[in-house]
Amino acid sequence: MNHCQFLVYGLLKIFLKEVIDKLSVKSNKLLCSYHMKTVVFWVIQQNSIPFWCPQNLLAGFWVCFKLLLKWVYEGVCPNFFIPQNNMFLSKIHGSAQRILFLQLHDLYGKGLTCLLQSPSIRSYFTDVLYNPKMFIYTDENRMKSEGENDTELFNEIYKNKIRYFMKNNVNYYMKSLHTIEQLIRSPLSQYQLVMLQNHTATILQDTAFTLHNRDTDTGLNKQMYIADRMSCHMLKLAAKFGCISDLMYIAMFFYKKLRYREALNVLENVMFKLAQPGLMYKRYVEPERYTEAVGGQSWSKKMRQAVALDITLKSRTCFINELKPEQQSDKRNELSIPLFVALHFVEFLCYRHIDTTLAQKALEELQVLVHYDQGMYVHDLQRDISWEILGICQQMTGNHQAALYSYKQSLDQFPLNGIQTATQRRIQELHAA
Repeated sequence: MNHCQFLVYGLLKIFLKEVIDKLSVKSNKLLCSYHMKTVVFWVIQQNSIPFWCPQNLLAGFWVCFKLLLKWVYEGVCPNFFIPQNNMFLSKIHGSAQRILFLQLHDLYGKGLTCLLQSPSIRSYFTDVLYNPKMFIYTDENRMKSEGENDTELFNEIYKNKIRYFMKNNVNYYMKSLHTIEQLIRSPLSQYQLVMLQNHTATILQDTAFTLHNRDTDTGLNKQMYIADRMSCHMLKLAAKFGCISDLMYIAMFFYKKLRYREALNVLENVMFKLAQPGLMYKRYVEPERYTEAVGGQSWSKKMRQAVALDITLKSRTCFINELKPEQQSDKRNELSIPLFVALHFVEFLCYRHIDTTLAQKALEELQVLVHYDQGMYVHDLQRDISWEILGICQQMTGNHQAALYSYKQSLDQFPLNGIQTATQRRIQELHAA
């Protein structure tokens, strides 16, 4: 190892001792320092980091951490000198493997800020991560195209997306918006500004649905009318400076209010935007077309015009009535749904009340997507909720045999969303019918 590679190995060892091993008794000591060394060896061997230099220290750590996460998900850690030897074989399998993966995936979702959970590392990296005047340049970044660099940026924003799990009241959201208002007046980097926009959109969406659910429960017409107007205004405002997929929350709101045609109009707008050649959906983008469509513009404008992310539904807030059991069963406090699955789902729900032929067409498109997508639109880790949604639609049409098959497929997937309890209840309902 050169000096930088040795530092990355040291960083991984500290992170293992002070963060990973402290997560849970069940996952304590499953990984060891030799696993960390093996990760570094393989990253060096695969040329994943073209230039190992001090400026690339964090990039090197992140590439190693992602490879480690992949190994834990697959349950295979190939020995560097004898690759056919699986170093995870004796300890990391079954329930221990699932628990460790979920814990590592949560850390991955925090981005590089997960390093701040280490007492030894925190003081050294706080200035780098939070000082807007500092930026780590890498030769790798300079060699990438604009589209590839922006893909990394927007995915980091998505992973670091703020969700308020423990709080679920309007007053708390108002305080959050007041804090954002103060932050906007302070000097911000481009990255901080676009991150703040994304957080603001999220808070407005959560506020809108919380407000609607609260005042619907009261049954007072005047309060419901005022709340609906406010909610609709907040969702439209969020969509104005959010990304393309933020329009989906407006469609879900209209569906909840039985305004099916308005919801379908929003969905049509979403489909039109998703069909544009310059679209960036998660990590899928055609760099040349993306640059042609929004090249040279601010990140804020790029996010509004060309970026689409997956749909996240906070478990404490009801977004779609048909998913209530899944939200109540969810152990992660948030359902993560592929954007195109959510789109066809809401489309199907709306057309059921307007045109049964078009509802069947939406269901067929959803079925093709879930059955045959190879990871482009439905990530492997999101197949549990995708099969579940397909089963819900099939059950609503009376096709109980197909629904049962879909629910069983959902149970066979990696339980990222923690919805097994809801799935088992739906299976019991089918058997009882």
